[in-house]
Amino acid sequence: MDIRHLKYFVAVVEEQSFTKASERLFIAQPPLSRQIQNLEDELGLQLLQRGSRPVKTTDAGQFFYQHAKKVLSNIEQMVSMTKRVGKTDQTLKIGFVGSLLLGLLPQIIYEFRKLLPNVSIDLVEMGTLEQMEALKKGEIDVSFGRLKFSDPSIRRILLRNEPLVLAINKYHPLAQHNDGVHLADIVDEVILCYPNTGNQNFANYINNLFAEHGLTPSNIKYLSNIQLALGIVASGEGVCIVPYNSRSIHMANLQYLPILDIGAVSPIFLSFQEGNDNEYIHLLLRTIELIYQKIEIDTKITLTQTFN
Repeated sequence: MDIRHLKYFVAVVEEQSFTKASERLFIAQPPLSRQIQNLEDELGLQLLQRGSRPVKTTDAGQFFYQHAKKVLSNIEQMVSMTKRVGKTDQTLKIGFVGSLLLGLLPQIIYEFRKLLPNVSIDLVEMGTLEQMEALKKGEIDVSFGRLKFSDPSIRRILLRNEPLVLAINKYHPLAQHNDGVHLADIVDEVILCYPNTGNQNFANYINNLFAEHGLTPSNIKYLSNIQLALGIVASGEGVCIVPYNSRSIHMANLQYLPILDIGAVSPIFLSFQEGNDNEYIHLLLRTIELIYQKIEIDTKITLTQTFN
């Protein structure tokens, strides 16, 4: 059994057709069928249901498919990581979500640059899910994101839980609640969420937060970015839930209130490929830890603190 057998079998299962799989693999169908038969003979098991249209796996075949996918993914990551290690240039590529620029990320990168004056640091803005694909392909080395996800090939470290706040117009009736508001207080308001693209994003996270508290907002509007959302709130229409550090965005008539519900936070994760905990990542984590200690943010950052 070799990598070729795994690639062939995965292609047949995913295409549910020998014909389509052969086109995807750029080989003729008879040799493909023979290779799958050889694989079954070697295992002494039937992996595909004979005569099924579309092609379906047996229970053993489905088990083999899941593990074959993992093996191929690990090989792909090994190749990409080896290529990066073998490069002569000293460049560290860091992915990040834009909202983190409103917080401590610029300070973290600044201090990190001072520790590595001979290393070029490239910052690439991208969504959390885009970061995951870029990490697996070796296009970036490490990333800062907000969303929770599950991928065995990616290691995540929770840096902190940033509180969420409510942005309102200062003449809004809720503005008198200086101590804070609950999600139930705004469930019937016009709630502005961002962004308006993709399924796994900050807007989706806010929707889930309401659902976790048994609430269903009656009027949600989706906008492209945080600046647009806050601008509309400042103009007197709607409210918007944003991370705490977004308070650095100042606009006339804009006011921020704490959200008092348990779990009203936005987690910030540092992510990298499993097995890629090199000296740069250790140094980056140490930089973050020192900055958090300096401004008295409670956190416990260790390389063993992962979330699978």
